[in-house]
Amino acid sequence: MSLHDLTALEQAAAIKSGDTTSVELAEHYLRRSESVPGAYVKLTPELALEQARAADEAVAQGRAEGELFGVVCPVKDLFFMAGANARMGSAAFDFPSYADDNVVQAMRAAGLVFTGKTNTPEFGLPCYTEPDPEVAPPARCVWDERRTAGGSSGGAAVAVAAGLAPIAHGSDGGGSVRIPASANGLVGIKPSRGRISNGPLRDPVGDLVNSGPLARTVADAAALLDVMSGPFPGDPYFAPPPSTSFLTAARTPVRRLRVGFFTDPIIADVPVDPESTTAVERVVTMLTDLGHTVEPTPRPFGPEMMSQFEVLWHVLALLTPVAPDDEPRLQPLTRHLRDLGRDVSGIALATAVSMLRIQTRAALAQWAAFDVILTPTVNGPAPLVEDILDREDPARDFELQKKWAAWTAAFNMTGQPAINLPLHWTDAGLPVGVQFIGHMFAEELLVSLAAELEQAHPWADRKPSQW
Repeated sequence: MSLHDLTALEQAAAIKSGDTTSVELAEHYLRRSESVPGAYVKLTPELALEQARAADEAVAQGRAEGELFGVVCPVKDLFFMAGANARMGSAAFDFPSYADDNVVQAMRAAGLVFTGKTNTPEFGLPCYTEPDPEVAPPARCVWDERRTAGGSSGGAAVAVAAGLAPIAHGSDGGGSVRIPASANGLVGIKPSRGRISNGPLRDPVGDLVNSGPLARTVADAAALLDVMSGPFPGDPYFAPPPSTSFLTAARTPVRRLRVGFFTDPIIADVPVDPESTTAVERVVTMLTDLGHTVEPTPRPFGPEMMSQFEVLWHVLALLTPVAPDDEPRLQPLTRHLRDLGRDVSGIALATAVSMLRIQTRAALAQWAAFDVILTPTVNGPAPLVEDILDREDPARDFELQKKWAAWTAAFNMTGQPAINLPLHWTDAGLPVGVQFIGHMFAEELLVSLAAELEQAHPWADRKPSQW
């Protein structure tokens, strides 16, 4: 068994017991990461080895604390990490990081080792990961390189799925953790709004974006969520802490639940891929076999609400500062979205925020009797790149994205926690995830249910050729 065959929690235990060292792990992952294009924008070997040596010294002195101490975990390149520039997928952006974002600070304090910055599309706007070629090669699905890896946390997903890191930091503003988790066969968690700090610079209007973990196992994802979570001074709001920890929840039997499910797309009226329907039907059977009560329920709202989301998305596209002379260097989709953002009036923006809050209250009331909701994560397996990317027609490009990512953004609007689980695979060996959505701040329940399903229907032994 190689080091990368161990889970993140197993690696941390091996470091503490002396069976391996953080330096050995970092060196192992750095070597592997040179062989798979598209996962990383930049490797940071000097920083990683400095952190790993410090972790090993702490272990020797009996100062190692935390479930993931000394374990490798790369940072998504939309975030500032001291020791590496932030490119954000853009030829127009190369910003020195003099300090960590709050979530990165929390990860550093927990003894995680940063082997690099993972790949992302320009400013994290699309649900594929095709950055400017000047920045990095594209991230492609580890199960079929003709297909997208999803986005915008596509590099993070490839890093974990290809065995270049045991866990990875991602972020999710419209599905950007859950979509690549589905495409690559991983666990991906979008936590409740306020669970993880967006500070000190990332509290944009609409509050759509959360950091979240990507991992091969539920327990690893839960442990990383524990590390990431918690308030920082100045946060406008924050989630109440879990009763114990999310990792404890992953090791705690779940009570019998009432689960609602639907497959009707939320953000686009499109035919549902049969694989996504099959995925939900299979999981309904799994849940029933485990003793849960499963019932159909209507979708909370339909594509009519997407116009409000798009107002926020267009404005978000503008919030990354770009010098006027650099605007022509941006990708066609980015320029398109920024142009639309310039046309948004103050009253239109205020109306969008207000309407989303009103609709959120209605959705939460509609589902109050259910413990969790089950939907597809995306509309079928990861699409071929040419079936979702259109640089000549960015408006068409955005519509193609909506047809694939037809469920996830709804729960960035409501702020509810959601998790992707790789519980269905096509005959061709492609993963198609399902999404569970919980009540606000109910990540513990989602994690416990996910761990029960993982135990009954394990997936971690599936590995791509790059492994």
